[in-house]
Amino acid sequence: MTLPPASIPPDTCRLRVERTAIRRVPGEAFRALGRLEQLWLPYNALAELSVLMLRGLRRLRELRLPGNRLAAFPWAALRDAPQLRLLDLQANRLSVLPPEAARFLGNLTFLDLSSNQLMRLPQELLLTWAQLKSGPFLPGHHARLVLGLQDNPWVCDCQLYDLVHLLDGWIPNLVFIEAKLRCDTPRNLAGVAFSQLELRKCQGPELRPGVTSIKSPLGSAVVLRCGATGVPGPEMSWRRANGHPLNGTVHQEVSSDGVSWTLLDLPAVSKLDSGDYICQAKNFLGASETLISLIVTEPQTSTEHTGIPGALWARTGEGAEAAAYNNKLVARHVSHIPEPAVLAIGTSMPSLKEKLALQHFQMGAPGELWEGQVEPQEARMVKSLKVVGDSYHRVSLVWKAPQAGNTTAFSVLYTIFGQHDMRRLIVPPGKTSVTIDGLAPKTKYVACVCVRGLVPRKEQCLIFSTDQMVDAEGTQRLINVVVISVAAIIALPPTLLVCCGALRRRCRKCRTRGTTEATGAYVNLERLGHSDDGSEELSRHSLSEADRLLSGRSSLDSQALGTSGGRRMNEYFC
Repeated sequence: MTLPPASIPPDTCRLRVERTAIRRVPGEAFRALGRLEQLWLPYNALAELSVLMLRGLRRLRELRLPGNRLAAFPWAALRDAPQLRLLDLQANRLSVLPPEAARFLGNLTFLDLSSNQLMRLPQELLLTWAQLKSGPFLPGHHARLVLGLQDNPWVCDCQLYDLVHLLDGWIPNLVFIEAKLRCDTPRNLAGVAFSQLELRKCQGPELRPGVTSIKSPLGSAVVLRCGATGVPGPEMSWRRANGHPLNGTVHQEVSSDGVSWTLLDLPAVSKLDSGDYICQAKNFLGASETLISLIVTEPQTSTEHTGIPGALWARTGEGAEAAAYNNKLVARHVSHIPEPAVLAIGTSMPSLKEKLALQHFQMGAPGELWEGQVEPQEARMVKSLKVVGDSYHRVSLVWKAPQAGNTTAFSVLYTIFGQHDMRRLIVPPGKTSVTIDGLAPKTKYVACVCVRGLVPRKEQCLIFSTDQMVDAEGTQRLINVVVISVAAIIALPPTLLVCCGALRRRCRKCRTRGTTEATGAYVNLERLGHSDDGSEELSRHSLSEADRLLSGRSSLDSQALGTSGGRRMNEYFC
């Protein structure tokens, strides 16, 4: 049998066609069966159903289609069966439920979708079932729903959040045939029960506020940064507003706080790189975009007075060393509205944080003092500025100030390399180090340290990258551990030998102390005396050279012993 039978009595109320070769049900195939209440077509070869298959079945209450080959179901056909309460689609090949299906399932009290290929359910259908959780339960009323969802390859991500919470807890109006649903993908969650999941609710991409305009001199390196949050994590991309291709490399990373970052690295900008760049963050809920403008300026060879108090002057450096500072970004301090901030310097102390205007100009020759500054001795008070990487979000600046007094305070200026706004930290007197928190990972910064109220010199500024400092610090710690370990292994055997030798000599000395003291107390050094025939001779004792040099006898004792028989001998003492 490949088609439903044609000659069915019109007063039939229950029809069951099972285990046949029927592949499809033509439209209006059961229109003449106006009294039909149960239609069972289990375990056939059905792969296609017409949207008109239920036309005329106004009394139909049960439709059972388990064990077929249905990859799609005509949900709109349920409008022709307003009294339908049971729909059994178990063990088919359904992979997707369209959102409009929720409009035709409101009257069902039994729905079995188990053992299909469903990976997700539409939010509209989940919201319909969620209303049963808060609705009143009336005994004997048809609002009770029995639901079968087990044995499907569920994808456990944020889109399953509502279904997981629907299963969590007791709902009087909703009963699951099998409540212990399990994940199939991703691989790290395969086999995990829904009750053990900790999912986050889906959120559209939201861009992090940042710099919208950057000015950079010709030939300098520029890094454009863009960050966004979302669940699932958004896909980040760059494009130019004018449609031109990107002249740089794009790096993607995700920070520890879940922010997705994309960095566009332009190694040497030219006039062609000027323009607007669009950063886009996108996930299945939508997309969000922001625009960043890049302005490439000509490198300055001289500067003019700006008319602002404290303005910096610079002139073109001469020689190779001066040329190395060309096209560097240097901050110019312009005091305006200060803001309170917390500065980490050993102990917690209050300080001020102030935005600074950023100015691009070329550096002069090394050691040159910019015009408008004060005495050179005060300007050069800060020396040997170094940066130590603590983490990707924090660094420490350390410097020397041998000529600073007990009342000298310092200013620390820092900003992202290429930005126009800087921040200032006030370091109280007596401190020569400061910790800067809240830095962005893998980002290049410029920092300067000077006496408060003065303008920093170029040797008091440095450029650093947060990731390079942390990696260098970790490498140095590893080198120190290896060197100390090797030194300990090499030096341990000789040290043990020396200690054992010293201990052995001390024990030997303790055993012979009595005889040594008796002998050394009456040692006479070599003396030159008169013999019986009047000639002088040198008399030597049998004591060793070390005993004679360590003798406790004095030359006065020897002189007293040297007078005999009223005749004084000529003695010479060492």
